[in-house]
Amino acid sequence: MTPLADVEGEEMGVEQPNDAARPSHSGFDVVIYHNPACGTSRNVLAMIRQAGVEPHVVEYLKTPPGRALLQQLLRRAGLSPRGLLREKGTPYHDLGLGNAELRDEQLLDAMMQHPILINRPLVVSPLGVKLCRPSETVLDLLPPGALTTFTKEGGERVVPTGEDRQG
Repeated sequence: MTPLADVEGEEMGVEQPNDAARPSHSGFDVVIYHNPACGTSRNVLAMIRQAGVEPHVVEYLKTPPGRALLQQLLRRAGLSPRGLLREKGTPYHDLGLGNAELRDEQLLDAMMQHPILINRPLVVSPLGVKLCRPSETVLDLLPPGALTTFTKEGGERVVPTGEDRQG
């Protein structure tokens, strides 16, 4: 299955790559479910690009994934709906989503009604699907050796090593 798999004809709403000047890893399709207002999401997007991969960017607040696609992403990431719920800056508490008795279907309903509840960035690559928090998690989804160093927005330096990659 490719990372761009379309579930039941759902529109992906992706931004197409446009920078031919960067080194390319052709055939290495990456999708990032991105919120440009989120520093972690911006860092992950910048790391992907610095690794020579121009991702398909889905601003999921403008173009949220449909229910079937979100369920597929959760399965592929090995996450439950609760594991993808975001609390900070969302209606999480107002909606009572901390209630442990809520079923997965109810949590999915809330995410469909309020996409801000979907934590980010969620990244899909040929190497898997992960919620990339912390941002270094994206290293497991990039071509081996593609990123040598990276400086985050806050100045923290990321130096990938062989131990960073799951194998």
